[in-house]
Amino acid sequence: MGTLSVKPVTEATWADLEALFEGKGGPSYCWCMPFRAMDNRSTASNADRKAALRSRVEAGVPIGLVGYVDGEPVAWCSLAPRESFVKLADKQDAAEQHVWSVTCFFVRRDHRKTGLSARMLDEALAYAKARGAVALEGYPVAPNSPSYRFMGFLPLFEGRGFHETGRTGTRRHVMRKPL
Repeated sequence: MGTLSVKPVTEATWADLEALFEGKGGPSYCWCMPFRAMDNRSTASNADRKAALRSRVEAGVPIGLVGYVDGEPVAWCSLAPRESFVKLADKQDAAEQHVWSVTCFFVRRDHRKTGLSARMLDEALAYAKARGAVALEGYPVAPNSPSYRFMGFLPLFEGRGFHETGRTGTRRHVMRKPL
């Protein structure tokens, strides 16, 4: 693998996110909106989801990080203040402030199994902390889970010092790391 660099998604990097999401195997079907509030969720088209995510970028709301290998976008980590998502955990304290959440990873197929998810999580930790987060939460599943695999796996979070604080649903674990 070449040199990794990571940038937040902004107006300047939006085209890179588009290229990654709309490339072969990319998540253009969801535009990383399942855990973000949006109008007409049940009838929204892919274009509606893309526009909803884009509007957040235009409003200056953090949405995540793009990872580049040798200047080419190859990885994504959805990262934002927790209050910018819908309720992510059954026992979530809505009054708690300065908690950020990681809700999704995507690595282009030709760069998988190279440790990019772990490196993206490291970058997410540093980015959230630099912006005043006091904790970072993730919602991973067991490696053998049949669903929610895009949220990452338990060993990824455990290996970075996250501790389980509960469960949400039947598959997702709530993992947290103080910053």
